[in-house]
Amino acid sequence: MANSASGIAVSDECKLTFLELKAKRDHRYIVFKIDDNVHRVIVEKAGGQSETYDDFTKSLPDNECRYAVFDYDFTTDENCHKSKIFFIAWSPEAAKVRTKMLYASSKDRFKRELDGIQVELQATDPSEMSWDILKARAL
Repeated sequence: MANSASGIAVSDECKLTFLELKAKRDHRYIVFKIDDNVHRVIVEKAGGQSETYDDFTKSLPDNECRYAVFDYDFTTDENCHKSKIFFIAWSPEAAKVRTKMLYASSKDRFKRELDGIQVELQATDPSEMSWDILKARAL
């Protein structure tokens, strides 16, 4: 179904890939993009479990917006193993204004399609989504 604010739909592949990350833990992260040709959010890249946070941040373009989810595993001070699923709205300063507006107007509708997101981050440069920020937001 298309987003009433922006006219952007969400592909079934997005939902299925997210379920693979959430339930099966097949992926460490997923990068989504809006395909202008079909006016739909699609999966651009799904990173395997062996990939790192560095691999994830390198997969985000310097001059284009993206949505992403990252499965953050950590151990608490009580030695409990936990996981949090982060939703990241990547909107770099160098991106075109029209693109930023499209991603901003479609974000909430897209996020609702991904049931199980626990933390949301908005980032315009890598420092706003550093490893330390993830750790702090996960606790």
